[in-house]
Amino acid sequence: MTPMFRILPIFFTLLFIGSTPVPQQQKLPIRIKKLVTGLMGPIALECPKDGTGRLFVCEQTGKIKIIKNGIVSLIPFIDIGPRLDKVNKGYSEKGLLGMAFHPKYKSNGRFFLNYSAPSSVEGSNHKTVVAEFKVSSNKDVADPVFQKVHLTIEQPESNHNGGQLAFGPDGYLYIGSGDGGGAGDDHGKKGNGQDCSTLLGKILRIDVDSKDRKYPADNPFINKTDDRPEIWAYGLRNPWRFSFDRKTGELFCADVGQNEWEEIDIIEKGKNYGWRIMEGNHCYDPEKNCKQTGLALPIAEYPHSTDISITGGYVYRGNTISSLKGKYIFGEWKGTLFYLEKTNGKWKMFPLITEDNNDNDMNMNINSFGEDEKGEIYILMQESTGLFFSNGSVYVITNK
Repeated sequence: MTPMFRILPIFFTLLFIGSTPVPQQQKLPIRIKKLVTGLMGPIALECPKDGTGRLFVCEQTGKIKIIKNGIVSLIPFIDIGPRLDKVNKGYSEKGLLGMAFHPKYKSNGRFFLNYSAPSSVEGSNHKTVVAEFKVSSNKDVADPVFQKVHLTIEQPESNHNGGQLAFGPDGYLYIGSGDGGGAGDDHGKKGNGQDCSTLLGKILRIDVDSKDRKYPADNPFINKTDDRPEIWAYGLRNPWRFSFDRKTGELFCADVGQNEWEEIDIIEKGKNYGWRIMEGNHCYDPEKNCKQTGLALPIAEYPHSTDISITGGYVYRGNTISSLKGKYIFGEWKGTLFYLEKTNGKWKMFPLITEDNNDNDMNMNINSFGEDEKGEIYILMQESTGLFFSNGSVYVITNK
C-alpha cells in the first residue's frame, strides 16, 4: 500500500523536519522473523481461537489463506474477489479490508468480512459491506455461497474506507469506518466525522446475534432523532486498525492524519475524537472551527517529520517476550516500528529497535498487524506497493 489512506505525496513530510523527534530507547531483546511469504497484498491476520493454531490472512484482492504449521494453504479458505468493486493494480484502498471470527466460532462456524462492493447509488464510488459467512463441513474451506449482510455504507470517494472488524469483550462486533474520503473531510457543513447522522468517520458497534435489532441497547446514540444508533464513537478520519487489549479491554485505535499529525486514541463510549476540528492535539483549520470543548484528545501523536502514515497494532500480552508486556506495538506504512509505554499514567512513544535491526527501518511497507491465540504479534508487510504482486510476507515478533 501507499501511505495508508492519504492522498498527499511523500515529499510533504519534508515540511515538518523541525518537529519534535520521537525519544530514543534502548534495544529490546527481540527479533522479527519471517513466517511466510508469497502473499498478494496481505491486509489482515486473524485467528479463530479454536485450538488449531491456524492463522487466516486476508489478501486485499479477495482471498483468505490459511497458515498452518508455517505453510500457506494452496486452496483459499474463501475467495470473495468476484464480489469486490474494481481495484487498481498499483494502488487501491478498496477490496477485502477486514475479518473477524465470532467468539463462538468453534461451535457455530460464523465469521465476518468487511469489503468494498459496487454501488448502484448515484454519487457513490462504491459501498462498504459488512457480511457474515460460515465454514463448510471442511474446516479449512468456507461455504462459497452463504452470505448474510449486516450493514452497508455508501462511500462517496474511493479512499478512507477503514475496514477493521473486531469482537469486543462484550461480544459485540466493532467496525472502523473512514470519513468518506477525499482530503479534509470536505463533506457537508461540518464533515462526516462530526455528523452523527452518517456512519462515516466512526467506530460502530452492532449486535450480530440479535433477531430484533442490529445494535446493542446501550449504544450511546439510540433514541436521538437524526443520529445513527450503530455509532459507538465519532470524530475519526480513517481508523487504520484498532484492537482490544485482551487484559484491560481497552480499545486502541490508530487514526491516520491529514497533513501533519498521526494519532492513537483509546476509544470510549459516545466520545468525540475531534476530526475535522482537530488533527491530533492541534487545530486542523483554526479559521473555520477550533472549539475543543468536549473532545477526547489522543493518548499519543507524532509529526510527519518522524513518519507519515500510522498502522495500528496490539498491546503485547504474549508469553514469549517479557520486556514487551503491556506495551502497545504499532508501525508506519513506510516500514518503521514503534511502541507506547505507560509511565506515571501517561503514554510515551519510542522506536522499536530490534536486535537485528539497528536503524528501526524494516525496508518494507507495513500494511497491518495481527495477534494469535496466545497473544503473540505478527506484522503484515510487502516489498513494494501493488495489490497484484506476490511480494507480501508475514513476520512474527520473537526473541529467537
